[in-house]
Amino acid sequence: MQSKSYQCRVMHARFHPKAHRFVYRVFMLSLDLDELEELDRRHRLFSVNRGNLFSLRTKDFLPLTEPLHNATGEETCHHYGYKLGDTPTLKERVVRYLNTHGVEADDSVRVELVTLPRMLGYRFNPVSFYYIRDARGTLLASIVEVTNTFHEMKPYLITAADRDEKGFHRQVSKNFYVSPFSDVDVEFDFKLRPSPGRLAVYIDDYEGNRRNLATSITGTAHPLTDRALASYLFTYPLLTLRVIFLIHWHALRLWLKRIPWFAKKNRAEAQSNLYRPHESLTKPAKAPTRISPAVHQS
Repeated sequence: MQSKSYQCRVMHARFHPKAHRFVYRVFMLSLDLDELEELDRRHRLFSVNRGNLFSLRTKDFLPLTEPLHNATGEETCHHYGYKLGDTPTLKERVVRYLNTHGVEADDSVRVELVTLPRMLGYRFNPVSFYYIRDARGTLLASIVEVTNTFHEMKPYLITAADRDEKGFHRQVSKNFYVSPFSDVDVEFDFKLRPSPGRLAVYIDDYEGNRRNLATSITGTAHPLTDRALASYLFTYPLLTLRVIFLIHWHALRLWLKRIPWFAKKNRAEAQSNLYRPHESLTKPAKAPTRISPAVHQS
């Protein structure tokens, strides 16, 4: 079995307009998508597509059968050729996504998904990573799937063309509302450093040449067993609820520091190529109320 878990340290550091930094610990699952059925059979505390203490719902990821909001460039609302009612597996969706974007892949590839699990059915997953390798183990591509607190989702593709001496490196326009304290038209700078037994990911926000925000996720691999999962229940209590709480707690602290705040609905046109759009993007703006001038009688 190739699947495992990572015990991780997550760091967020803001540099502009005021400094703010915090660190917390989580565990993430690293799942070989070819092993999902076996993982579901062999674990008591982890299930796939059904309830458990920890679980994975494949519908939560890469929803290519759904419309794409505000599609731009080569994207269209039904760019991937699926029809209403189609139910491809998650691995099939990954392969279709890669093929559509010019990466040669077929059923022989191995897809590793690094993600937070649902806990007692509750889902909040700020970022997931897909590592795609050929049959020889050569890394072909990666997909970084970012989800905001509105449960909107946007995938970012990193290919062999983005390879550097340490792994993958790509800087790309964000065009996505992740934080009210970061504008939507800045750039993500992704650095992925895959290595055996270790997770190392760095995601920075750039405005022009200025780095405003740095995020790192680093961790060491451990066997994925029921005993390990039981220990995580106490080591990382209320995992997904704790992550969403920390996001809002530090948002409050940034607000108290008077960091400039961006309303999501005010930049709707700049939020593109995303799934499951919030009503702030889809609901028509209300027309201003017209007040008839008072009629004065002499």
